[in-house]
Amino acid sequence: MPVPLVENAPAKINLTLRVRCRRDDGYHEIESLVAFADFGDRLSFSRGGTLTLMVRGPSAAEAGESADNLVLKAARALAARCPDIVLGAFRLDKRLPVAAGLGGGSADAGAALRLMAQANGLSRDDPHLYAAARATGADVPVCLDPRTRVMRGIGEVLSAPLALPPLPAVLVNPGVALATKAVFAGWTPAAAQRGPLDLSALANVKTSEQFLSIVTAQSNDLEDVAIALLPAIAHVLEALRTLPGCRLARMSGSGATCFGVFASASAAREAAKILRFKRPHWWVRASALGGGKG
Repeated sequence: MPVPLVENAPAKINLTLRVRCRRDDGYHEIESLVAFADFGDRLSFSRGGTLTLMVRGPSAAEAGESADNLVLKAARALAARCPDIVLGAFRLDKRLPVAAGLGGGSADAGAALRLMAQANGLSRDDPHLYAAARATGADVPVCLDPRTRVMRGIGEVLSAPLALPPLPAVLVNPGVALATKAVFAGWTPAAAQRGPLDLSALANVKTSEQFLSIVTAQSNDLEDVAIALLPAIAHVLEALRTLPGCRLARMSGSGATCFGVFASASAAREAAKILRFKRPHWWVRASALGGGKG
């Protein structure tokens, strides 16, 4: 039997998230500085046979029916654009919490497209991959090549990858799912909008201090809406802010996962240890936010 191909699907973290407008078609124009954690789900693929998916792992029960999984949606989207492509069997080790603002489903879909490209001899920059990613979901294009970058539009406009220093962080989810659709539905335009992210400034960042100053000057426009829907997010943010060495605490994406940035990796690990002891029912992970290794 051939050895299955394996890809990591690192968690996606929205370090910043500005909502620019709600379009007539119901989608929202955004701008977000996206980084990836050094852990996430893991997906394997065995080439040949019918298209199937088996889900296991700590979050498998919350992942829903396999038929609705974005892994299969992405595979079908690519097959529709490449009729001769060979399908096969996927096996997903679901480690990330579901509906948590970590882009887990989108990361899985991106990994599925990378695996199918590898199995079928497609290059990573094949335009069919990007088209399939867009057809699968708004966050899938940025997860197709999981590196730090700015995403705009509804997620389809991507900057070049940014070589930025990793940020030591602690990720926390209170164990309650929050629907993205409900959070965006509650968004209203702010009275004053910040200007766009300065890509040239980001490209010239040399230190973690400079990187953090840019992130701190921005915000997550969905944070207040999400807290109104799920007050536990406010408790998570407060818990992060009171930990020794926390320099910034913010919600990721549409929630409910929040991140705290720390001065060092050792400080982040110690903070995660403290929080696990105080809040044993929360999902807590220390991480380095950057390119993403899964």
